[in-house]
Amino acid sequence: MTATKTAAPTRSAFDPQALTPRKGSGYPDPFHLAAAGREKRALGDAAGLTHFGVNLVHLPPGAWSSQRHWHSHEDELVYVLEGELTLVTDAGEESIKPGMAAGFPAGAPNAHHFINRGARTAVYLEVGTRSDADVCSYPDIDLHLELEAGEPVWLHKDGRRY
Repeated sequence: MTATKTAAPTRSAFDPQALTPRKGSGYPDPFHLAAAGREKRALGDAAGLTHFGVNLVHLPPGAWSSQRHWHSHEDELVYVLEGELTLVTDAGEESIKPGMAAGFPAGAPNAHHFINRGARTAVYLEVGTRSDADVCSYPDIDLHLELEAGEPVWLHKDGRRY
């Protein structure tokens, strides 16, 4: 989650389903395919939050939340509302069901992502720090993310841009 400047909302309460979802991911080809079915609604942006982000995520069967990754400067927390997810970390796999949460402290190199191996769409909240200093590492693939002026820059592990 990167830092963004948003205008203060005119109302504090809003309907998340009225927000336009962001579909898929910004990963370069071919890494975007695994998360192609993912939809995120930026609740934090809609509320005018600037210190942390909150996304309402819908993950259909077979989709990944992201490529397996970890953040240098951003904490992450996921809280499952509906469906069942498989959490994949450096320690292995575990099932995450509604009412369960998973957290990932900034700077801890425990790469993680979620896979929906169930038969129905999973819904969860994703909460994370917004930091312009963040670097995101992807240990399983030739991908690295840095930010320049708050914008993502996708790099190969040897430093070449995608």
